[in-house]
Amino acid sequence: VWHQQLPQWLEHGNFGREELKDILRTHIQTLVARYRGRVASWDVAAEAVDENGRLRETFWSRGIGPDYLALAFRWAHEADPQARLRYNDYGGEGNGAKSDGIYDLVAELRRKGVPVHGVGLQMHASLKDAPRPSEVRINMRRLAALGLETHITEMDVMLSLPASRADLRTQAALYRDMLQACLAVPQCRSFSTWGASDRYSWIPDFFPGQGDALLFDKDHRAKPAYWSVQRLLRTAASPKH
Repeated sequence: VWHQQLPQWLEHGNFGREELKDILRTHIQTLVARYRGRVASWDVAAEAVDENGRLRETFWSRGIGPDYLALAFRWAHEADPQARLRYNDYGGEGNGAKSDGIYDLVAELRRKGVPVHGVGLQMHASLKDAPRPSEVRINMRRLAALGLETHITEMDVMLSLPASRADLRTQAALYRDMLQACLAVPQCRSFSTWGASDRYSWIPDFFPGQGDALLFDKDHRAKPAYWSVQRLLRTAASPKH
């Protein structure tokens, strides 16, 4: 459930509240039931919190009301009670108003008995705009205290093009530090990047002059970031750990 990329027939359909609830319920339950027992976890809702920490006004909040989020999670759980259900957002990895807003949202959902099991931290970063690893750990731990798993779901670190060797080394250190933050919190259950190769990254289309954000370059060759992640994982998997 997202506020972007909705079909025109939906946005311009002049549907009433009950009709919108039926449309959303049918979509969620058709999709989740189709993959019941085969998909282990779902991002049920994404980016519902604004930068100021308040709930974002969206097509769904206007048409159904703020309870659309709780309804979406309940409907997904009905369709597959075994699947893990996650709220996913950007900009809430460390400290700040948005991080607090995400925490307040999922805390309220949990208080109401809504089946939300985890929070996805997207982790889109740059060398000039990245959360402190210590703040990420603190945030993960307070979410864990609510009984929630955390996941780094979409990490990339955009660089100014052409990227220098020094920037690539700094990028590698940032990947390592964020993976280390995840490994330090037992409830952090996965670490994903938003793509594999710079050839297919979304960043140049949205941020002209920026790119080279992933673990493999445009020719699919491993970058310093890849080797820093690999070394850390090998160290973490060694018997002494």
